[in-house]
Amino acid sequence: MKVDDIHSAHFLGIGGIGMSSLALYFISKGIQVSGYDRTESSITKELVQKGADVFYDDQINLILDKENIDVVVYTPAIPKSNNQLSYFLAHHDLVIKRAELLGLMTKNNFCVAVAGTHGKTTTSSIVAHMLEYSGLGCTAFLGGMSSNYNSNLILNQSSNNVVVEADEYDRSFLSLNPDIVLLTSIDADHLDVYGSIENIKKGFQKFIDLISESGILISNYGLDVSANKTLFYGESNMANFRIQNIRVENHEHYFDLSYNDVMVENIHLGVPGYHNVYNAAAVVVLGIHLGIEMKIIKSALATFKGVKRRFEYLLKTSSLVYIDDYAHHPKEIEACLFSVKQLFPGKKITVIFQPHLFSRTSDFMDDFASSLSKVDELILLEIYPARELPIEGISSNALLNRIDCTNKILVRKEELIPELENRILEVVLTMGAGDIDRLVDPIKDMLDSKIAKN
Repeated sequence: MKVDDIHSAHFLGIGGIGMSSLALYFISKGIQVSGYDRTESSITKELVQKGADVFYDDQINLILDKENIDVVVYTPAIPKSNNQLSYFLAHHDLVIKRAELLGLMTKNNFCVAVAGTHGKTTTSSIVAHMLEYSGLGCTAFLGGMSSNYNSNLILNQSSNNVVVEADEYDRSFLSLNPDIVLLTSIDADHLDVYGSIENIKKGFQKFIDLISESGILISNYGLDVSANKTLFYGESNMANFRIQNIRVENHEHYFDLSYNDVMVENIHLGVPGYHNVYNAAAVVVLGIHLGIEMKIIKSALATFKGVKRRFEYLLKTSSLVYIDDYAHHPKEIEACLFSVKQLFPGKKITVIFQPHLFSRTSDFMDDFASSLSKVDELILLEIYPARELPIEGISSNALLNRIDCTNKILVRKEELIPELENRILEVVLTMGAGDIDRLVDPIKDMLDSKIAKN
């Protein structure tokens, strides 16, 4: 099936950040869109406003025109027990995963795919912004809300370039057709799917093998994968593009990049974070490869405003700072904490963390404990289960007991605001990939009130 043949589509999990970008794209093409999600959100409200039919109950009889749906799209987050999914799997010829749909959409376009266990959303958003800023343009399906465009979809009808995130979960990225791959990282994750880091590396290698014959891999140096043509970036002397002189100025990161006896100085990314220096370097390499002028590349990076929930400043005053981040893996937590400590040396850091998935908490219990032991104050929330059932012996309380932090506490979500109100705060950091995002606005409102009182 070709995308041009689709006149009606139904999305299971339509409120998800990745699915909603596809739904928005279809709506822009005049395709009839419907879908299911568990709860109403700002995303589903926008989709309804734009013409989609969205259901918050999975009963199949709610879908009046189900016989005329051309394609049904679902994500792994939707359980097989879902009534709509069960029905369509039994009665519909074309029921595909989100990644398979992306594969169809990238087949006849120039596809830039951003892969890695961490950094995909920020890096792909920077790529999309650089392409738009330079005039090359792109259509981009993002895994977060770009602050520059206030959307997870960038739509450019005049460009053949497509930017996507290559999701390794459930080996979804093997459905894509990449011409250029930016590879940020390979760490142990999704062990419920892969079983071991060795299998994860094999999965990434299979994805890299899909790069078109004329394509290229742009990779963080030191990752155990290979391609016919590879450009490496990193701080190593062995990297083709060497990151140098990383520094903090006015709570923001700057760096230099050297290659082929050329030194590019004072590269400034519009969002902070040591880890984002690496993400930015990958995009600079891409820009050079595509022939974009360096002054345009640098200006694009400097004007990048970030992604919602990716090291996002919600509040930044001389007395109080509030940062929200999607970090939900021990490596991401460590990277985020390292950056915060660099940017605000000597400040007390209060971390609010919601673990994501029982399986991930089980797989990395000791690593989570080690990462979270490095904070000044820790407020731990209960595990967000998402698609999973509880695992015996795995709980936030079990994690708390392993954390070597003198000031630590486990609270329910409804207890969080009163707990924060009674604390002296300097830097507040929320982290997690569950529904902690629904607490962000209440936290900010409380902090604003706290500042006003003082």
